[in-house]
Amino acid sequence: MSTPSIVLDKKQPLRDPIFKLGRSRSLLKTLTDYSELTKPNITFLVVLSSTAGFCLGTAGPLSYLRLLHLMAAVALLSSGIGALNQYMERDLDGRMHRTEHRPLPMGKISPLPALLFGMGITVAAEAYLALVLNPLSALLGLLTVMTYLLIYTPLKTRTPWCTFLGAFPGAMPPLVGWVAIRGSISLEAWVLFGIVFLWQFPHFHSIAMMYREDYARAGIRMLPVVEPDGKATGRQIVGYTLALLPLSLMPAFLKISGTVYLAGAVLLGVGFLYYAIRCAQDKTKSRARYLLQASVFYLPLLFGLMVLNQMG
Repeated sequence: MSTPSIVLDKKQPLRDPIFKLGRSRSLLKTLTDYSELTKPNITFLVVLSSTAGFCLGTAGPLSYLRLLHLMAAVALLSSGIGALNQYMERDLDGRMHRTEHRPLPMGKISPLPALLFGMGITVAAEAYLALVLNPLSALLGLLTVMTYLLIYTPLKTRTPWCTFLGAFPGAMPPLVGWVAIRGSISLEAWVLFGIVFLWQFPHFHSIAMMYREDYARAGIRMLPVVEPDGKATGRQIVGYTLALLPLSLMPAFLKISGTVYLAGAVLLGVGFLYYAIRCAQDKTKSRARYLLQASVFYLPLLFGLMVLNQMG
């Protein structure tokens, strides 16, 4: 008894759904890997603070279309900076447990495609800002790119001053948002800049305290890594948080927000200061984690309340 043969028509491509599923999964995995290059959590905070700057700088009716343009441009810019930063720090990331699973250290993406991806969306963001919004916002964006990648990033392995210098590009987003609608920089915009500038010290010091061993292994010389007793770190955490409290009240006195915001800013500032003091006293990883969580809640709540009270 002969076995029936199976004849394949070479003209007909295989249409097995398993092959389609495999291709879809591969594409999805690639997109996920490139998405990780953009540091989505940081990009979210950057877009949020730039949106706040835009809304607070709006004198008349809010231009939703222009706001969407700003959000898209800033998201591209932040994503490009994040990708270029990961390209530059791919060797350092491979030495730290918290970053060793990123796409470049894991070999999921090769360095050259990551570099081209980061450069491409950064250039696109700059063109977007210049042509759709205004040249000054593009100039501030370019300044952010240059200071973050050419000053802050290389100095992380050289001096604890990297945190102070890195706070300048980190505080740019609300300034970019304000300029995108106003076309100029005023005192109110500098206050928003100052709020984010001061906020970064307890935020990033708490991260460095939590991952001190990781940072030391990679040779990153942030203050909590290089000083043995943590006293200077504690002083900076409390000092910058104390300075943040009165500055965070200024939007109410400058009439870009109201009394509801003023009350909320006091409560948020006192709560943030409590966690800062406890972290400075105990200097443990658990206290640093509480401070980090407080910082992550503080900034969106502060800006959200500021905008809602202005628009309400």
